[in-house]
Amino acid sequence: MIEKKHIGHEFSPVILPVEEGRLKFLAKTLGMTQGIYTDPDAAAAAGLPGLLAPPTYPFVLEIDALELVDLVNLLGETLGKLLHGEENFTYHGPIYAGDEITVRKKITDIIDKKEGTLQFVISHTEFINQHDEKVAETLTNYVFRH
Repeated sequence: MIEKKHIGHEFSPVILPVEEGRLKFLAKTLGMTQGIYTDPDAAAAAGLPGLLAPPTYPFVLEIDALELVDLVNLLGETLGKLLHGEENFTYHGPIYAGDEITVRKKITDIIDKKEGTLQFVISHTEFINQHDEKVAETLTNYVFRH
């Protein structure tokens, strides 16, 4: 069982560069062919400071910032018990190629269901750019089977 003492745990912030090549790859993978996602010249012509990150890019940053094994180890669990429950995104501003994003993740709740056979670990992650502006946040629900 995951102990409730982990509620409030904050992982060390991680600063990640937003790389043009990764944005292009993600956009193409998602079928986002508009130039603002794939062509720096088109992004500049649209008045943007760089390629625009696709909407799910904060999830990529979240994965880069914290290995799931680190979360699992902190909780005293194993990866085999982990299911990804739900992910909610809130957007406050755009993310562009060339930005540096600070990722801050915190465990906000641990909920027991089905007499403890399922535990839900809820985390809140903030994404803050180099101008100290919050550009996105996620609420993630990890499910552990016991």
